[in-house]
Amino acid sequence: MNTTNNGGSNTHLVDALAAADSSDRLRAALALGTRGDPGSMEALVDRCAVEPDFFVRDMLTWALCRLPAEVTVPRLTGELESDSVQARSQALHTLSKIGDPDSWPAVIALLHDDHDEVARSAWRAAVALVRPRDEAALATDLATELGRGDTDMHLSLSRALVSLGDSAIPILDAAATSPDPKVRAHAVATKRLYLDPDSGFTLAVELAQRVAIVGPHT
Repeated sequence: MNTTNNGGSNTHLVDALAAADSSDRLRAALALGTRGDPGSMEALVDRCAVEPDFFVRDMLTWALCRLPAEVTVPRLTGELESDSVQARSQALHTLSKIGDPDSWPAVIALLHDDHDEVARSAWRAAVALVRPRDEAALATDLATELGRGDTDMHLSLSRALVSLGDSAIPILDAAATSPDPKVRAHAVATKRLYLDPDSGFTLAVELAQRVAIVGPHT
């Protein structure tokens, strides 16, 4: 991480990003975003990698979104190669909010990251950035992660697939015939979520798991 103060005339605000009080850090990020000075970009990105407070991280993302994309996107895509899980995850989140299509190749490269939080962030970013003509290909790629992780991971992936709309349905139907009962159950639960967004996902998963293991007539 670059620890050099690159805030220029915003030095006092950049310093405040590391204040002990999260309220002070939040105000500093807000002020930097309001000013919109590209000179604060490095400090904002660096802080994203270590900031422990969710609300401050969200404000850091907002501040970065206020800067020119031609400045932030190359820096954030470079951050995707960081060894820090939080740095990669937060960079993905910020790229999804900026919405620049130039970040697409770097984002989809992390769809299968070993770290669950990074993979989840990549799924969300990918569906935010995908072009309509690439939706089916993205659904196919995402479907290879069906069955991964715990219920929270399942729900994150299901929401990503559901957001792709009709493009995901043939892929889910195919996955529902997988020899792996976890994959089958997750595919069935995801399609249920697509057909009935108000349904309880946990209940749908439990039902789908029973069907996948013992068959539909038990």
